[in-house]
Amino acid sequence: MRLQNKVALITGAAVGIGAEIARLFAAEGAVSLIGDLNQSEGEKTAESLRRSGARARFIPLDVTSEASWQAALHGIRAAEGRLDILVNNAGITRRISITEMPLDGFEAIMAVNVRGAFLGIKHTLPLMKAQGGGAIVNMSSIAGLVGHRFSNETYAASKGAITSFTKSVAVHFAQDNIRCNSIHPCTVDTPMVQDLFKDPEKMRDRLGEIPLGRLASTRDVANAALFLASDEAAFITGVALPVDGGMTAY
Repeated sequence: MRLQNKVALITGAAVGIGAEIARLFAAEGAVSLIGDLNQSEGEKTAESLRRSGARARFIPLDVTSEASWQAALHGIRAAEGRLDILVNNAGITRRISITEMPLDGFEAIMAVNVRGAFLGIKHTLPLMKAQGGGAIVNMSSIAGLVGHRFSNETYAASKGAITSFTKSVAVHFAQDNIRCNSIHPCTVDTPMVQDLFKDPEKMRDRLGEIPLGRLASTRDVANAALFLASDEAAFITGVALPVDGGMTAY
C-alpha cells in the first residue's frame, strides 16, 4: 500500500473530489481525516470508509477560520500524534464576471481558496517539521496556469495565488523534508457540472477545448493527489501538475 499508516487530512472532503481523494488514500492504507463544514455528509463519507475496513473520521473544519484550524490540528496531534499529508482541496467559485462581482463575493472566494490554504499550511508546518517531514498538496486549477475563458477572473486570481504560494512553500521548507505541490484540473465531472451541462452547447464548448475529448473524473484528480502525496514523488516538490487532458498543452 502506497500510504500505509500515513495520516492524511483532506479539506472539503465531505463530497466530490475531496471525498474521492479520501477514499483512495484510505484504500492505500492511510488514516483519512475528512475536514469539512458539512458535518452530515462528512460523517457519511467517514462511516462508509470505516464500513469498508478503512480508518477514517470526520474533522469539523472551517478553512477560513484560524481558530478552527488550530482546534483541528490540536485534535489530530492528540489523537494521531502526527500529520503526514495535508491536501488543501476546499474551494469555491461564483460564476460572475469581474464587472458584476460584488466585493463580498471576491472576498468569499479568496477566503476559502487562498486564506484556507494559507492557514492550513501555516499551522501544519510546525507539526511536519517536528516529525521530520511531510507532503502538502494544494488544489489549484488550469485557471491558475492560463487565462481560461470559462473561469471567472476572481476564481483565476485565487488559483494563481495558490500556484505561486505552492512554489514558495516548496522552496522555503525543502530543508525540512516537506514537499509542496499543486494540482491543476480542467473541468471535473461532478454532479454540479453535470447539472450545468444539461445545456448541450455548454457541454460541446467544454469538451471541444480538451484534446483527450472528455472531462476529468474525480478519480483522475485523486490519482494525481495520491502520487504527489506518496513516497513515489519523494524528489518532486514545487510542481504545478495539470490534470487537464492536454488542455494547457496548446
